[in-house]
Amino acid sequence: MKKIKSYLITDPLYYNSFEEFCLYLESIYQTYHVDYACFRDKSNNKNLEKFALEFLKISQKYNIGKTLINTHIDLALKLGFWGVHLNSTQFDMISYTNEHNLATIVSTHSIKEALKAEKKGAYAITFSPIFKTSNKPNPKGVDALKQLCDIINIKCFALGGIISQKEINECKKINIYGFASIRYFYDTIRDSKLAKE
Repeated sequence: MKKIKSYLITDPLYYNSFEEFCLYLESIYQTYHVDYACFRDKSNNKNLEKFALEFLKISQKYNIGKTLINTHIDLALKLGFWGVHLNSTQFDMISYTNEHNLATIVSTHSIKEALKAEKKGAYAITFSPIFKTSNKPNPKGVDALKQLCDIINIKCFALGGIISQKEINECKKINIYGFASIRYFYDTIRDSKLAKE
């Protein structure tokens, strides 16, 4: 099967402190090959800049050059991120991020949104949810993903419900650039810790 790019997205659900965050990220980089990495924190983290800066430092330590931050364009510019991951309400910011030399990945959930992101000049998109998840029970499925990839000319990452190699192998069967996930990267680390306890 062909190799596809991997895109790590972090989530504060999996750490409770700055120290845990550092261990979480280091463990992932020591276990997986990561092509893209996004610092994503939707909590009311009062130390967001501190976490984002450490995310950059640890990523650089492991030679992860394609670093992004979710939605926070100001911090992406201030701290020197490679790019920014915009949500599906931020299409109008794509031209601004491009003007400031930030690679822009946009979250999309329909072919219409994907084509809009492409037209506005996004570097890449995520398309989700592909597989069933607890909070998004109606997945689009691999067939819809294939349909999208056949008509767009932009890098596309499959996202949603990718928790094991099984889902990744399904994505590899079509003309997809890569996959993005939170849980896929974390679950092996968690399972390893539980096995030691």
